[in-house]
Amino acid sequence: MTLPLLRSGKVRELYDAGDGLLLMVASDRISAYDVVFDEPIPEKGRVLTATTSFWVEELADVAPGTVVSADPVEIARRVPEAGPLSSSRWSTIDGRVLLVRRAEMLPIECIVRGYLAGQAYDEYAVTGTMHGAPMPEGLRLASRLPVPMFTPATKAEEGHDLNIGFDDAVAIVGRSVAERAREISLALYAKAAARAAAAGLVLADTKFELGYVDGELCLCDEVVTPDSSRLWPADQVVPGTVPPAFDKQPLRDWAASSGWDKRPPPPPLPPDIVRATSERYVAAYEQLTGRRLGDWYGARP
Repeated sequence: MTLPLLRSGKVRELYDAGDGLLLMVASDRISAYDVVFDEPIPEKGRVLTATTSFWVEELADVAPGTVVSADPVEIARRVPEAGPLSSSRWSTIDGRVLLVRRAEMLPIECIVRGYLAGQAYDEYAVTGTMHGAPMPEGLRLASRLPVPMFTPATKAEEGHDLNIGFDDAVAIVGRSVAERAREISLALYAKAAARAAAAGLVLADTKFELGYVDGELCLCDEVVTPDSSRLWPADQVVPGTVPPAFDKQPLRDWAASSGWDKRPPPPPLPPDIVRATSERYVAAYEQLTGRRLGDWYGARP
């Protein structure tokens, strides 16, 4: 029996595991400018999965997570049909797979920003607003915001999500749900940012996914990973400059300088860019959590 594939994204596959459960498998694929490259980034899938598992436990007192297990033995016992997935392009899904409860997902992205960066900075530089909300004068790129802000976005099936204001979120999900999502997201960010600060990192912003399980809003999908967050070394944040980030920045920098027109097909990634990107993902996990990736499921001998 083959598990039904529900969705294949740029990074993950989602399978129906039956009984209200899903298998979420993180690949080593990587994309830039919405184009997926041919070369996998070693350890990336394990980093995303291990990081999510860590944060689901760390943030459980704020919002329950949907993760049931990351243990390959437990997953194989509960979902025997998962075995054939290991014969794919990657030799094993161990360490890259989570068994999760199916949730009724909110149709908005729950973004929290503690610092001015990315699209939010671009908007502020032109209009003095962030997601349409007026902001204090004099802020610079990488400035800490007076208070963390809930800045939702729509979920796009293709292309980029669209930044929206809180009133727009209310129009999509209703006021009580939007207010509860904001409350949970700000509390999640506060705890995660404090944990990151203790590790010498700044959590500039992050995207949470929330969904209902048995009538309760739960934390879903990836959580505070290098793909869903801006993580900066705290000692290298200088307002007015772009801090180095624990993400795929080496790849983006190379792609921007390569002469590529940012349309498919992508150019081959040089081995040094693959290696540097992999090392950055691993470093993010290990510094943020205080754990060794080598101790996570699926480690190569």
